[in-house]
Amino acid sequence: MGGREQLEILYFAVAAAVLALVFAVILTRRVLAEDEGDETMRTIAAAIQQGAAAFLRREYTFLAFFVGAAFIVLAVFVDYDTLDRYPEAQGEMTDIPRTAIAYVLGALASAFAGYVGMYVAVRANVRTAAKARDGGLNGALRVAFSSGSVMGVTVTGLSLGSLAILYILFQHPGPLAGFAFGASSIALFARVGGGIYTKAADVGGDLVGKVEAGIPEDDPRNPATIADNVGDNVGDVAGMGADLFESYTGSIVATISLATIAVIGVSENGLFEESAVAEYSSDAFVLPMLIMGIGIVASIIGTFFVRTSEGASMGRLLWALRTGIFGASGLVLVGTAVALLAMDLDFKLFWAVLVGLVAGQVIGTATEYYTAYEFSPTQKLAQQAETGAGTLVIGGLGLGMLSTAIPLLAIASATLITYELAGLYGIALAAVGMLSPLSITLASDAYGPVADNAGGIAEQAHLPPEVRERTDALDSLGNTTAATGKGFAIGSAVLTSLALMVTYAQTVGISSFNLLDVNVLIGLLLGSLMPFVFGALTMGAVGRAAVAMVNEVRRQFRERPGIMEGTEDPDYARTVDIATTGALREMIIPGVLAVAAPIVVGIFLGPEALGGLLVGSIGTGAVLALMMANAGGAWDNAKKYIEAGHLGGKGSEAHKAAVVGDTVGDPFKDTSGPALNILLKLMSIVAVVFGPLFLT
Repeated sequence: MGGREQLEILYFAVAAAVLALVFAVILTRRVLAEDEGDETMRTIAAAIQQGAAAFLRREYTFLAFFVGAAFIVLAVFVDYDTLDRYPEAQGEMTDIPRTAIAYVLGALASAFAGYVGMYVAVRANVRTAAKARDGGLNGALRVAFSSGSVMGVTVTGLSLGSLAILYILFQHPGPLAGFAFGASSIALFARVGGGIYTKAADVGGDLVGKVEAGIPEDDPRNPATIADNVGDNVGDVAGMGADLFESYTGSIVATISLATIAVIGVSENGLFEESAVAEYSSDAFVLPMLIMGIGIVASIIGTFFVRTSEGASMGRLLWALRTGIFGASGLVLVGTAVALLAMDLDFKLFWAVLVGLVAGQVIGTATEYYTAYEFSPTQKLAQQAETGAGTLVIGGLGLGMLSTAIPLLAIASATLITYELAGLYGIALAAVGMLSPLSITLASDAYGPVADNAGGIAEQAHLPPEVRERTDALDSLGNTTAATGKGFAIGSAVLTSLALMVTYAQTVGISSFNLLDVNVLIGLLLGSLMPFVFGALTMGAVGRAAVAMVNEVRRQFRERPGIMEGTEDPDYARTVDIATTGALREMIIPGVLAVAAPIVVGIFLGPEALGGLLVGSIGTGAVLALMMANAGGAWDNAKKYIEAGHLGGKGSEAHKAAVVGDTVGDPFKDTSGPALNILLKLMSIVAVVFGPLFLT
């Protein structure tokens, strides 16, 4: 394929991205046109909107300084220094700080995607509740899912469109790594900050409200209720969106970079000589963008298949979402097959894409099996609550450890199969395949917090019981999609990190890591340590922020007895401010550590040690992230299983123990576990960007 045809594919990617953004605008207008409900509902929704806006405003203000400092470092140490030493085959526009500019664009795109997703989600919640009251289950599902779809198509559209335009301008993948670094920076702080916020509010509200005061979840008398609802959005909408924006971007950048290295020969180690890519690597530049463009179109079509009927069971609701996802995945495969045949490329690449898609489904299904209360692992875990919180916590840890086996075997199998099919490029292409239907996959996940908020608004506004039944059905579905979404996010993060790690090795000319090299061994040990240190920092951060929240809720109950009697409103703004301040303060150290660690190791121990750091972090980080996410999800759903009327129901001793287990699991599944995804990808992309500096 010639340069003209490649340019046409890049233009197709831009067109698909524009289509995604136009579709986001249409969906946003459709959601905002829905009824907001009565005055009480609007007042509650306004408080959630104000809290979310305040958090994002303060978070983005801090990030502006971080991004500015990173721009200067990249411009001085990466762009100009690297270009002076490696002037050949650097593409176009080499007289400007391309990597630094791309970094800022990546940060802006990720931040804007998070803002849009949050903006729509905190307005869709009250409309979902109103639709559940007036329009039934299907109408409420459509509103909530449309809100999630806005996040999905905004993430994919901004990422793919930006990367395609940057590649058209620069004609080289080097600056694209800067874009991925910018996306990673925002993702880290959005995930960590949002996770600390949401769990501080959730843990604080549950411990004092449910356990001590004995009031139900989302009760308007709980001062932490609004902060909890805000947290659902900053953690599971903006945070998850930024996480998958980073994976989506990183998989494309890694695939293009590996194809480029095969052609330009930055690394003279022969690793690609037996690869399928060596035969047609000039065409392999544009293939990932073509597949992602097909994925956007397929996902938009898939959203129209998501609908259900009044009184639908949990299984029917889940099938409604899966119909859209499976339909989009099938269209991606058809489009990829047609594209490969038209481009006269080896059909082995189709199987690499298929393996990535299948691996994603296997990981999601395994996660659902271990965390959904319809299945025996979580039901057996709930039974352990009858003997107290201690046995429940022990059982949950064991379940989480065991649950890592199937996902990691799926990732290992996908890595081996795709390497045999298409070499190192095949591994990266598997990540592209897994993430190609992200628009609708993310929509299914981002829908959950909207449904959860809708249930909270229904409870606080004292809507009829049938409304809460409908929102509870949607919320139960959201819990399942959230759990599978976390598994999917971890799986895609591991594959993307592997692809980026290989890209780093190729960039600095390392053909293999010698485990007997003391520097590699030290790097491996430090890398294995990193996820545990990072997890400890984020868990501790949630604990400290939750203590402040608990003390504030207790103070309000103690000093204002009218709150419990229903004659006085709690001070919601105070708890929102405590959660915001705590989250922003606590996210700084983990964030700086993730960026600084690979740079420090690269400078003082060399590129081989940095490679060891990446390998070690991916190995332990993948296991720890899966264990924490699945254990937390199982504890959460064990509590919900009891609340559904089993083992004594709400208020029983088993329920009290389950609330404690859920409290332990909250930072596991919503803060530390998901944040490890970012750690793995961010360290890998930092290594790719700064790698050439460590060669001197």
